[in-house]
Amino acid sequence: MAPADMRCGFDGLSARVRAVPGADPMSGHLYVFWNRRRDRVKVLYWDRSGYCLWYKRLERGRFRFAVSEEGGQVEMEHADLALILEGIDLSDAGRRRRWVPRKIA
Repeated sequence: MAPADMRCGFDGLSARVRAVPGADPMSGHLYVFWNRRRDRVKVLYWDRSGYCLWYKRLERGRFRFAVSEEGGQVEMEHADLALILEGIDLSDAGRRRRWVPRKIA
């Protein structure tokens, strides 16, 4: 996704989410938007009774988000988002292999 206009509120950001095929702003997922300089971030989500909007501005530095090659959505674990919001660059970080159950045919 392209950088967002940080003047957008609940309605503007939820409209951006609805413009993405298959995305539903009322699904409970967290939708993260950043500005062009990547020093501000807004997180929009639905919590059963209404939209919630969380906003963070860095005084120094920039957020390092993973960007898809197509420039679209990126799905990530909540732990990864928490680390990014704390200022940790995950581009060099690795994740250890974990057990994953096999799909039953």
